[in-house]
Amino acid sequence: MKLHTLALAALVALAGPALAQTPQDTVKADKAQVKTDKEKIKADRKAGDTAAVKADQDKLKADKAKLKADRKTAKDANKATNKPAKQETTTK
Repeated sequence: MKLHTLALAALVALAGPALAQTPQDTVKADKAQVKTDKEKIKADRKAGDTAAVKADQDKLKADKAKLKADRKTAKDANKATNKPAKQETTTK
């Protein structure tokens, strides 16, 4: 039972900050991940490891899709918070 409690505490400690991120923070993290993926591909090509290049390209594609989705979420969240109240104007 003690191991279960320890695992739960570790999960909460690691997942807590990730769940509390703002959409803009998520986009920044995704951009950094895409940059890292590109560097890995470059290093694997230089080393001549074609299997690793293919795997890294697949990961890069998935990370770019995640970045695109997170950008849309951030944009929608920004619109929702910055949306001004409509004022009715009458012309006479």
